[in-house]
Amino acid sequence: MKKIAIFLFLFLFANQLFASYILIPMDADTQKNHLKAYGITYWTLEKNVKVKWLLNYRGGAFLLPDSAEIQRECQIRGVSFEIISDSKTQQILEDIASPSKNMEAVVLEKAPKIAVYTPQGKLPWDDAVTMVLSYAEIPYETIYDEGVLKDELLLYDWLHLHHEDFTGQFGKFYARYRQAAWYIQEKKEAEALATKLGYSKVSEEKRDVALKIRDYVVGGGFMFAMCSATESFDIALSAAGIDICEPMFDGDASDANYQSKLDFSKTFAFKDYTLERSALVYEFSSIDMTMKRKIPKQTDYFSLMDFSAKWDPIPSMLCQNHTALVKGFMGQTTSFTRDQIKSNVLVMGENKTNGEAKYIHGIKGKGFFTFYGGHDPEDYTHQVGDPKTELELHPTSPGYRLILNNVLFPAAKKKKQKT
Repeated sequence: MKKIAIFLFLFLFANQLFASYILIPMDADTQKNHLKAYGITYWTLEKNVKVKWLLNYRGGAFLLPDSAEIQRECQIRGVSFEIISDSKTQQILEDIASPSKNMEAVVLEKAPKIAVYTPQGKLPWDDAVTMVLSYAEIPYETIYDEGVLKDELLLYDWLHLHHEDFTGQFGKFYARYRQAAWYIQEKKEAEALATKLGYSKVSEEKRDVALKIRDYVVGGGFMFAMCSATESFDIALSAAGIDICEPMFDGDASDANYQSKLDFSKTFAFKDYTLERSALVYEFSSIDMTMKRKIPKQTDYFSLMDFSAKWDPIPSMLCQNHTALVKGFMGQTTSFTRDQIKSNVLVMGENKTNGEAKYIHGIKGKGFFTFYGGHDPEDYTHQVGDPKTELELHPTSPGYRLILNNVLFPAAKKKKQKT
Protein backbone atom coordinates (compact mmCIF):
# COMPACT_ATOMS: atom_id res chain seq x y z
CA MET A 1 0.00 0.00 0.00
CA LYS A 2 2.85 2.34 0.83
CA LYS A 3 4.46 1.74 -2.57
CA ILE A 4 1.15 2.40 -4.32
CA ALA A 5 0.68 5.66 -2.40
CA ILE A 6 4.20 6.81 -3.33
CA PHE A 7 3.56 5.90 -6.97
CA LEU A 8 0.28 7.83 -7.04
CA PHE A 9 1.94 10.84 -5.45
CA LEU A 10 4.76 10.83 -8.01
CA PHE A 11 2.28 10.31 -10.84
CA LEU A 12 0.14 13.28 -9.79
CA PHE A 13 3.24 15.44 -9.22
CA ALA A 14 4.56 14.56 -12.66
CA ASN A 15 1.20 15.43 -14.21
CA GLN A 16 1.34 18.87 -12.59
CA LEU A 17 4.68 19.48 -14.22
CA PHE A 18 3.62 18.05 -17.56
CA ALA A 19 3.43 20.52 -20.42
CA SER A 20 -0.09 21.76 -21.09
CA TYR A 21 0.43 24.95 -23.10
CA ILE A 22 2.11 25.94 -26.34
CA LEU A 23 3.95 29.24 -26.33
CA ILE A 24 4.61 30.77 -29.74
CA PRO A 25 7.33 33.36 -29.12
CA MET A 26 7.36 36.43 -31.35
CA ASP A 27 10.71 37.96 -30.46
CA ALA A 28 13.54 38.38 -32.94
CA ASP A 29 15.83 35.69 -31.52
CA THR A 30 13.59 32.65 -31.25
CA GLN A 31 10.80 32.95 -33.86
CA LYS A 32 11.84 31.90 -37.35
CA ASN A 33 8.53 32.68 -39.08
CA HIS A 34 6.58 35.51 -37.49
CA LEU A 35 4.08 35.79 -40.33
CA LYS A 36 2.97 32.16 -40.32
CA ALA A 37 2.66 32.33 -36.52
CA TYR A 38 -0.36 34.58 -37.02
CA GLY A 39 -1.79 31.94 -39.33
CA ILE A 40 -1.41 29.29 -36.62
CA THR A 41 -3.23 31.55 -34.17
CA TYR A 42 -6.05 32.20 -36.65
CA TRP A 43 -6.28 28.48 -37.45
CA THR A 44 -6.61 27.70 -33.73
CA LEU A 45 -9.37 30.30 -33.33
CA GLU A 46 -11.22 28.73 -36.26
CA LYS A 47 -11.43 25.55 -34.20
CA ASN A 48 -13.24 27.51 -31.46
CA VAL A 49 -10.21 27.39 -29.18
CA LYS A 50 -9.36 30.59 -27.34
CA VAL A 51 -5.84 32.02 -27.48
CA LYS A 52 -4.06 34.49 -25.20
CA TRP A 53 -2.09 37.26 -26.88
CA LEU A 54 0.72 38.24 -24.50
CA LEU A 55 1.24 41.90 -25.27
CA ASN A 56 4.85 43.07 -24.93
CA TYR A 57 5.97 39.63 -23.75
CA ARG A 58 8.62 38.22 -26.07
CA GLY A 59 7.51 40.37 -28.98
CA GLY A 60 3.80 39.73 -28.49
CA ALA A 61 3.80 35.95 -27.99
CA PHE A 62 0.75 33.72 -28.35
CA LEU A 63 -0.31 31.22 -25.67
CA LEU A 64 -2.34 28.23 -26.88
CA PRO A 65 -3.63 25.07 -25.16
CA ASP A 66 -1.30 22.17 -25.87
CA SER A 67 -2.40 19.55 -28.35
CA ALA A 68 -0.65 17.20 -30.73
CA GLU A 69 -2.65 18.71 -33.58
CA ILE A 70 -1.43 22.26 -32.91
CA GLN A 71 2.16 21.07 -32.44
CA ARG A 72 2.01 19.23 -35.74
CA GLU A 73 0.58 22.27 -37.53
CA CYS A 74 3.38 24.48 -36.17
CA GLN A 75 5.94 21.99 -37.43
CA ILE A 76 4.32 21.78 -40.87
CA ARG A 77 4.23 25.56 -41.24
CA GLY A 78 7.72 26.14 -39.84
CA VAL A 79 6.60 28.12 -36.80
CA SER A 80 8.82 28.08 -33.71
CA PHE A 81 7.07 27.04 -30.50
CA GLU A 82 7.80 25.95 -26.95
CA ILE A 83 5.97 23.49 -24.70
CA ILE A 84 5.54 24.88 -21.20
CA SER A 85 4.04 23.44 -18.04
CA ASP A 86 1.01 24.65 -16.11
CA SER A 87 3.24 26.06 -13.41
CA LYS A 88 5.47 27.89 -15.91
CA THR A 89 2.39 29.27 -17.67
CA GLN A 90 0.98 30.53 -14.37
CA GLN A 91 4.29 32.16 -13.54
CA ILE A 92 4.34 33.96 -16.91
CA LEU A 93 0.75 35.18 -16.53
CA GLU A 94 1.40 36.41 -12.98
CA ASP A 95 4.47 38.28 -14.18
CA ILE A 96 2.46 39.86 -17.02
CA ALA A 97 -0.31 40.87 -14.57
CA SER A 98 2.12 42.72 -12.31
CA PRO A 99 1.30 46.46 -12.19
CA SER A 100 4.99 47.20 -12.62
CA LYS A 101 5.15 45.46 -16.01
CA ASN A 102 3.97 47.05 -19.25
CA MET A 103 2.37 43.81 -20.41
CA GLU A 104 -1.11 42.36 -20.73
CA ALA A 105 -2.72 39.03 -21.63
CA VAL A 106 -5.58 39.62 -24.08
CA VAL A 107 -8.00 36.81 -24.87
CA LEU A 108 -8.66 36.14 -28.55
CA GLU A 109 -12.05 34.49 -28.87
CA LYS A 110 -13.22 34.05 -32.45
CA ALA A 111 -11.60 34.07 -35.89
CA PRO A 112 -12.80 37.25 -37.65
CA LYS A 113 -14.37 36.89 -41.08
CA ILE A 114 -12.23 38.82 -43.54
CA ALA A 115 -13.19 40.67 -46.73
CA VAL A 116 -10.78 42.22 -49.21
CA TYR A 117 -12.17 44.98 -51.43
CA THR A 118 -10.87 44.21 -54.91
CA PRO A 119 -12.20 44.01 -58.47
CA GLN A 120 -12.31 40.82 -60.49
CA GLY A 121 -9.06 40.03 -62.30
CA LYS A 122 -5.51 40.98 -61.48
CA LEU A 123 -4.33 44.54 -61.16
CA PRO A 124 -0.93 45.68 -62.48
CA TRP A 125 0.31 45.96 -58.92
CA ASP A 126 0.20 43.67 -55.90
CA ASP A 127 -1.85 43.94 -52.74
CA ALA A 128 0.35 43.49 -49.67
CA VAL A 129 -2.55 42.33 -47.52
CA THR A 130 -3.78 39.58 -49.83
CA MET A 131 -0.18 38.43 -50.23
CA VAL A 132 0.43 38.18 -46.50
CA LEU A 133 -2.96 36.59 -45.82
CA SER A 134 -2.16 33.94 -48.41
CA TYR A 135 1.34 33.40 -47.05
CA ALA A 136 0.09 33.17 -43.46
CA GLU A 137 -2.67 30.81 -44.65
CA ILE A 138 -5.45 33.01 -43.32
CA PRO A 139 -8.65 32.66 -45.39
CA TYR A 140 -10.40 35.68 -46.85
CA GLU A 141 -13.17 36.50 -49.33
CA THR A 142 -13.29 39.26 -51.93
CA ILE A 143 -15.97 41.90 -52.29
CA TYR A 144 -16.40 44.81 -54.67
CA ASP A 145 -18.79 47.63 -55.45
CA GLU A 146 -21.89 45.60 -56.24
CA GLY A 147 -21.59 43.59 -53.03
CA VAL A 148 -20.84 46.69 -50.95
CA LEU A 149 -23.88 48.51 -52.30
CA LYS A 150 -26.01 45.46 -51.46
CA ASP A 151 -24.85 45.69 -47.82
CA GLU A 152 -22.89 42.44 -47.97
CA LEU A 153 -20.23 44.01 -45.75
CA LEU A 154 -22.49 43.11 -42.84
CA LEU A 155 -21.32 39.52 -43.27
CA TYR A 156 -17.74 40.44 -42.35
CA ASP A 157 -15.81 41.55 -39.26
CA TRP A 158 -12.81 43.03 -41.08
CA LEU A 159 -12.48 44.90 -44.37
CA HIS A 160 -9.31 45.72 -46.27
CA LEU A 161 -8.85 48.50 -48.84
CA HIS A 162 -5.52 48.87 -50.66
CA HIS A 163 -4.42 50.82 -53.74
CA GLU A 164 -7.91 52.13 -54.45
CA ASP A 165 -9.36 55.37 -55.75
CA PHE A 166 -12.73 56.37 -54.35
CA THR A 167 -12.66 59.79 -56.07
CA GLY A 168 -13.40 58.61 -59.62
CA GLN A 169 -10.04 59.78 -61.00
CA PHE A 170 -8.87 56.27 -61.93
CA GLY A 171 -5.90 56.29 -59.59
CA LYS A 172 -4.48 59.55 -61.02
CA PHE A 173 -2.57 57.39 -63.53
CA TYR A 174 -3.65 59.62 -66.43
CA ALA A 175 -0.36 61.42 -67.09
CA ARG A 176 1.83 58.34 -67.42
CA TYR A 177 -0.49 55.50 -68.35
CA ARG A 178 -3.46 56.93 -70.27
CA GLN A 179 -2.27 55.13 -73.44
CA ALA A 180 -1.55 51.85 -71.63
CA ALA A 181 -3.85 48.97 -72.53
CA TRP A 182 -4.49 48.05 -68.88
CA TYR A 183 -5.46 51.65 -67.99
CA ILE A 184 -7.87 51.93 -70.93
CA GLN A 185 -9.40 48.57 -70.07
CA GLU A 186 -9.80 49.34 -66.37
CA LYS A 187 -11.40 52.71 -67.11
CA LYS A 188 -13.80 51.04 -69.53
CA GLU A 189 -14.70 48.34 -66.99
CA ALA A 190 -15.23 50.87 -64.19
CA GLU A 191 -17.54 52.96 -66.37
CA ALA A 192 -19.49 49.85 -67.44
CA LEU A 193 -19.91 48.80 -63.80
CA ALA A 194 -21.13 52.26 -62.80
CA THR A 195 -23.67 52.20 -65.63
CA LYS A 196 -24.82 48.71 -64.63
CA LEU A 197 -25.36 49.91 -61.06
CA GLY A 198 -27.42 52.89 -62.25
CA TYR A 199 -24.86 55.71 -62.14
CA SER A 200 -23.87 58.14 -64.87
CA LYS A 201 -20.36 58.64 -63.43
CA VAL A 202 -17.78 56.44 -61.75
CA SER A 203 -17.17 59.19 -59.18
CA GLU A 204 -20.82 59.07 -58.09
CA GLU A 205 -20.78 55.28 -57.78
CA LYS A 206 -17.52 55.31 -55.81
CA ARG A 207 -18.94 58.00 -53.54
CA ASP A 208 -21.84 55.76 -52.58
CA VAL A 209 -19.46 52.82 -52.05
CA ALA A 210 -17.39 54.98 -49.70
CA LEU A 211 -20.54 55.97 -47.82
CA LYS A 212 -21.54 52.31 -47.43
CA ILE A 213 -18.07 51.52 -46.08
CA ARG A 214 -18.42 54.45 -43.68
CA ASP A 215 -21.73 53.03 -42.45
CA TYR A 216 -20.12 49.60 -42.01
CA VAL A 217 -17.45 51.06 -39.73
CA VAL A 218 -19.88 53.27 -37.80
CA GLY A 219 -22.02 50.18 -37.19
CA GLY A 220 -19.13 48.28 -35.60
CA GLY A 221 -16.91 47.02 -38.41
CA PHE A 222 -13.14 47.22 -38.62
CA MET A 223 -11.54 48.80 -41.70
CA PHE A 224 -7.87 48.54 -42.55
CA ALA A 225 -6.57 50.64 -45.45
CA MET A 226 -3.18 51.04 -47.11
CA CYS A 227 -1.63 53.27 -49.75
CA SER A 228 -4.01 55.48 -51.75
CA ALA A 229 -7.16 53.95 -50.23
CA THR A 230 -6.40 55.83 -47.01
CA GLU A 231 -6.36 59.20 -48.71
CA SER A 232 -8.94 58.76 -51.48
CA PHE A 233 -11.51 57.33 -49.04
CA ASP A 234 -11.49 60.42 -46.84
CA ILE A 235 -11.45 62.71 -49.89
CA ALA A 236 -14.53 60.96 -51.26
CA LEU A 237 -16.36 61.47 -47.95
CA SER A 238 -15.46 65.14 -47.75
CA ALA A 239 -16.43 65.73 -51.41
CA ALA A 240 -19.78 63.89 -51.37
CA GLY A 241 -22.09 65.80 -53.71
CA ILE A 242 -19.22 67.86 -55.18
CA ASP A 243 -17.68 67.27 -58.63
CA ILE A 244 -13.90 67.28 -58.13
CA CYS A 245 -13.12 65.37 -61.35
CA GLU A 246 -11.67 67.06 -64.42
CA PRO A 247 -13.12 66.34 -67.92
CA MET A 248 -10.69 63.54 -68.85
CA PHE A 249 -12.13 61.53 -65.94
CA ASP A 250 -15.89 62.12 -66.16
CA GLY A 251 -16.55 64.08 -69.35
CA ASP A 252 -17.46 67.42 -67.81
CA ALA A 253 -15.84 70.21 -65.83
CA SER A 254 -15.35 70.09 -62.09
CA ASP A 255 -17.34 72.34 -59.77
CA ALA A 256 -16.00 75.87 -59.46
CA ASN A 257 -14.08 76.48 -56.23
CA TYR A 258 -14.61 72.88 -55.13
CA GLN A 259 -11.78 73.13 -52.59
CA SER A 260 -13.78 75.58 -50.48
CA LYS A 261 -16.78 73.24 -50.50
CA LEU A 262 -15.06 70.23 -48.89
CA ASP A 263 -16.59 69.15 -45.58
CA PHE A 264 -13.83 67.82 -43.31
CA SER A 265 -16.34 66.94 -40.58
CA LYS A 266 -17.33 63.93 -42.70
CA THR A 267 -13.87 62.34 -42.85
CA PHE A 268 -12.36 59.63 -40.67
CA ALA A 269 -8.80 60.79 -40.19
CA PHE A 270 -7.81 63.91 -42.13
CA LYS A 271 -8.62 67.61 -42.16
CA ASP A 272 -7.64 70.89 -43.85
CA TYR A 273 -6.01 69.25 -46.86
CA THR A 274 -5.74 70.74 -50.33
CA LEU A 275 -6.72 68.63 -53.32
CA GLU A 276 -4.35 68.26 -56.27
CA ARG A 277 -6.32 69.66 -59.19
CA SER A 278 -4.01 68.73 -62.08
CA ALA A 279 -4.66 65.41 -63.81
CA LEU A 280 -0.99 65.36 -64.77
CA VAL A 281 0.21 65.08 -61.17
CA TYR A 282 0.28 61.60 -59.62
CA GLU A 283 -1.07 62.84 -56.29
CA PHE A 284 -4.48 63.21 -54.70
CA SER A 285 -3.87 65.87 -52.05
CA SER A 286 -1.56 67.47 -49.54
CA ILE A 287 -2.27 64.61 -47.11
CA ASP A 288 0.46 62.53 -48.75
CA MET A 289 4.12 63.20 -47.94
CA THR A 290 5.65 61.45 -50.97
CA MET A 291 6.65 64.63 -52.82
CA LYS A 292 7.76 66.33 -49.60
CA ARG A 293 10.18 63.61 -48.49
CA LYS A 294 13.96 64.06 -48.45
CA ILE A 295 14.92 60.79 -46.81
CA PRO A 296 17.47 58.43 -48.38
CA LYS A 297 16.33 54.82 -48.69
CA GLN A 298 19.15 53.67 -46.42
CA THR A 299 17.90 55.78 -43.51
CA ASP A 300 14.15 55.59 -44.17
CA TYR A 301 12.66 54.04 -41.02
CA PHE A 302 9.64 54.80 -38.89
CA SER A 303 9.32 54.19 -35.18
CA LEU A 304 6.41 52.52 -33.40
CA MET A 305 4.92 54.26 -30.40
CA ASP A 306 5.04 52.67 -26.96
CA PHE A 307 1.63 52.36 -25.30
CA SER A 308 0.48 51.08 -21.94
CA ALA A 309 -0.63 47.49 -22.55
CA LYS A 310 -2.91 47.54 -19.51
CA TRP A 311 -4.50 50.92 -20.11
CA ASP A 312 -4.40 51.10 -23.91
CA PRO A 313 -4.58 47.50 -25.13
CA ILE A 314 -5.90 48.39 -28.60
CA PRO A 315 -2.91 50.41 -29.86
CA SER A 316 -0.64 48.04 -27.97
CA MET A 317 -2.07 45.11 -29.95
CA LEU A 318 -1.73 46.96 -33.22
CA CYS A 319 1.92 47.82 -32.51
CA GLN A 320 3.15 44.38 -31.39
CA ASN A 321 6.48 43.67 -33.03
CA HIS A 322 9.97 42.33 -32.48
CA THR A 323 11.46 45.76 -33.21
CA ALA A 324 10.39 49.33 -32.54
CA LEU A 325 12.06 50.57 -35.73
CA VAL A 326 10.51 49.48 -39.06
CA LYS A 327 11.84 49.97 -42.58
CA GLY A 328 10.00 52.63 -44.52
CA PHE A 329 8.44 51.97 -47.93
CA MET A 330 6.85 54.13 -50.60
CA GLY A 331 3.45 54.21 -52.27
CA GLN A 332 1.14 56.62 -54.04
CA THR A 333 0.25 57.65 -50.50
CA THR A 334 3.49 56.97 -48.63
CA SER A 335 2.76 58.69 -45.33
CA PHE A 336 0.58 61.38 -43.82
CA THR A 337 1.13 65.08 -43.08
CA ARG A 338 0.98 65.38 -39.29
CA ASP A 339 -0.89 68.68 -39.04
CA GLN A 340 -3.62 67.37 -41.34
CA ILE A 341 -4.49 64.46 -39.03
CA LYS A 342 -7.46 65.01 -36.73
CA SER A 343 -6.71 65.39 -33.03
CA ASN A 344 -8.82 62.36 -32.05
CA VAL A 345 -6.80 60.04 -34.32
CA LEU A 346 -3.92 58.14 -32.73
CA VAL A 347 -0.50 58.16 -34.40
CA MET A 348 1.07 54.74 -33.82
CA GLY A 349 4.07 54.98 -36.16
CA GLU A 350 5.99 58.06 -37.28
CA ASN A 351 9.14 59.40 -38.88
CA LYS A 352 9.95 62.34 -36.63
CA THR A 353 12.81 63.67 -38.76
CA ASN A 354 10.39 64.28 -41.64
CA GLY A 355 7.39 65.23 -39.52
CA GLU A 356 5.21 62.49 -40.97
CA ALA A 357 2.88 59.81 -39.67
CA LYS A 358 3.00 56.33 -41.20
CA TYR A 359 0.55 54.28 -39.14
CA ILE A 360 -2.61 55.73 -37.54
CA HIS A 361 -5.74 54.44 -35.82
CA GLY A 362 -9.10 55.79 -34.83
CA ILE A 363 -12.63 55.05 -33.68
CA LYS A 364 -15.69 55.92 -35.79
CA GLY A 365 -19.05 55.25 -34.20
CA LYS A 366 -18.95 51.68 -32.87
CA GLY A 367 -16.15 50.63 -35.23
CA PHE A 368 -12.44 51.09 -35.77
CA PHE A 369 -10.11 52.00 -38.62
CA THR A 370 -6.37 51.81 -39.22
CA PHE A 371 -4.55 53.63 -42.02
CA TYR A 372 -1.08 52.40 -43.02
CA GLY A 373 0.87 54.49 -45.54
CA GLY A 374 2.83 52.88 -48.37
CA HIS A 375 2.27 50.01 -50.77
CA ASP A 376 4.46 47.01 -49.91
CA PRO A 377 6.55 46.77 -46.71
CA GLU A 378 9.25 44.70 -48.46
CA ASP A 379 9.38 46.54 -51.80
CA TYR A 380 10.63 50.08 -51.27
CA THR A 381 9.36 51.60 -54.53
CA HIS A 382 6.91 49.16 -56.05
CA GLN A 383 6.03 50.23 -59.59
CA VAL A 384 3.38 49.07 -62.04
CA GLY A 385 4.63 45.86 -63.63
CA ASP A 386 7.26 45.11 -60.97
CA PRO A 387 7.58 41.44 -59.93
CA LYS A 388 5.61 40.13 -56.99
CA THR A 389 7.21 40.20 -53.55
CA GLU A 390 8.10 36.68 -52.41
CA LEU A 391 7.24 36.54 -48.73
CA GLU A 392 9.18 33.28 -48.36
CA LEU A 393 12.19 35.61 -48.39
CA HIS A 394 10.73 37.84 -45.65
CA PRO A 395 9.10 35.52 -43.04
CA THR A 396 10.05 37.82 -40.16
CA SER A 397 9.04 41.14 -41.80
CA PRO A 398 8.19 43.77 -39.13
CA GLY A 399 6.28 45.84 -41.70
CA TYR A 400 4.05 42.91 -42.61
CA ARG A 401 3.54 42.04 -38.95
CA LEU A 402 1.67 45.32 -38.49
CA ILE A 403 -0.86 44.19 -41.11
CA LEU A 404 -1.42 40.88 -39.33
CA ASN A 405 -1.82 42.61 -35.95
CA ASN A 406 -4.83 44.31 -37.47
CA VAL A 407 -6.20 41.03 -38.82
CA LEU A 408 -6.27 39.50 -35.33
CA PHE A 409 -7.50 42.62 -33.55
CA PRO A 410 -11.25 41.95 -34.11
CA ALA A 411 -10.82 38.57 -32.37
CA ALA A 412 -9.92 40.25 -29.09
CA LYS A 413 -12.23 40.81 -26.15
CA LYS A 414 -12.62 44.57 -26.31
CA LYS A 415 -11.59 46.80 -23.44
CA LYS A 416 -12.33 50.49 -23.42
CA GLN A 417 -9.34 52.62 -24.34
CA LYS A 418 -8.40 54.83 -21.41
CA THR A 419 -6.41 57.58 -23.14
